[in-house]
Amino acid sequence: MSVRVRLPGVLAEHAGGARSLEFDPAPGTVGELLDVLERDHPRLCRRLRDETGALRRHVNVFVDGENVRSAAGLATPLDAAGEVQVLPSVAGG
Repeated sequence: MSVRVRLPGVLAEHAGGARSLEFDPAPGTVGELLDVLERDHPRLCRRLRDETGALRRHVNVFVDGENVRSAAGLATPLDAAGEVQVLPSVAGG
């Protein structure tokens, strides 16, 4: 089974313009998914993780609607046929 990653336009430009990426077979965790993204789309991954490999503060990752920061972080498991949504925080007034 596969997992689908949805990206907003601001991040899609770093993934060759793709707003949706599919990985089959699905990686086991969010961290493993980011490792695959690092290999396939290094420019995108630099926007998502810092130098230590942690999620950047301004990036939110949701697995099937649940923020991974409220779950197990990068160890959050991915279900087959699941959906991951990556959203940068929005600031302004």
